[in-house]
Order: sequence, then structure tokens, then C-alpha cells
Amino acid sequence: MKPTHTRRSAALLGLGAGAALLLPRAALAQQSAPLPAPLPEADPPSAGGVIRNNTSSFRMQRWQDHFETLGVATIVADTRSRALHYWSADGTDYRIFPTSVPISDELTKRGYTQIVRKKVGPSWTPTASQMQRYPDWKPIPPGPENPLGTHAMYLSWPAYIIHGTHDTRKIGRRSSDGCIGLYNEMIAQLFPLCPVGTQVRVL
Repeated sequence: MKPTHTRRSAALLGLGAGAALLLPRAALAQQSAPLPAPLPEADPPSAGGVIRNNTSSFRMQRWQDHFETLGVATIVADTRSRALHYWSADGTDYRIFPTSVPISDELTKRGYTQIVRKKVGPSWTPTASQMQRYPDWKPIPPGPENPLGTHAMYLSWPAYIIHGTHDTRKIGRRSSDGCIGLYNEMIAQLFPLCPVGTQVRVL
């Protein structure tokens, strides 16, 4: 049976756009749009027994728990709380951004990596595994149909990207094939702060 979803909606599910929480010196300084309500450490069932999958709980992180130094810049992407933590090289700028995260543990790659390439106005090409599932998918050039949004920061892991999204419904949800998605407005803020070589840990 042919899938009922469109190429765009399926592609957005496969990759993972706004609002920003800025936390310089661990103080909440700015919130530019409504964010989902915080959750406790786990995703508890609702009254009807349904797991809520579309909220972000912004737990504080300490970079010292993950790295020996801050390097040129540091990112910790917490897939459990669906938040990305950023620190500048001197540690004076600490920011938290809500994100989309991989749709399953099987698609979640955890560990240490770094940003190796950056692109404004990225194009999108389906991965080999996506082509096996959706052989009719084609590359998508930059623009409103592109699931990578307005900016992309490529990790040393092949096909893993921190990027924007035009579909804001994805943020705070398990919705990607492995990437970390941000509101376009957020990735535009984060992009110039993260030089190539920024160290990244995905939890």
C-alpha cells in the first residue's frame, strides 16, 4: 500500500524551527515565543494512559559533567529532555534551546562528536536507509519545502545534523530519523556561535 503521507511530511519526520530560551549565567533572559510546559525527568502517562511525546523539560546541565574543557564552544543535546545546551568558549554565555529528537532509541546515536561543516540554506538528500523505505523521495533544494530549515550544522557522524525546520510542530517531539531539530529562529541564533570544531555530546 502506498504511504498516505506526503513527501514533505514524511521527510520532516525523518529529520527533525520560533522561540528561544537564553540562559546566560544560568538565568532565563529571553523567551520569544510560547514553549511547551516543562515535564519531570520522565514522560509520565496522562490520565488516559497515553505517553505525552510533545513537550520539553529544560533540565540544567553542567558542561563539566561532559567535557574537560569548553574548547572553541560546547553543545550538549539532551534527547530525554529534548533540549540543546550551548556554552561559549569562556563559559560566560549559556543558552538552552528546545529541540526535536529522534523518533526511537534505535535511531538515536549517543556519544561524542563535533561540528565539521556548516551551511546556510542547506539542501536535503535522503539517506540510504530512507531511500529503502521511500524510493520515490528526491533531493530537496533550499526553500520552504526543505526539512533542514534555514541552517544546518553537520556532525562528524555521517547523516547526523543539527538544523532548523519549517515545521514548528516537530519541536519538543520525537520526530526525526536521528537529527536534532530547532526552530529556524533558534538555529539562526546558534549558528554563528558555533565554529567548526565545536564539541558535541548527544545524551
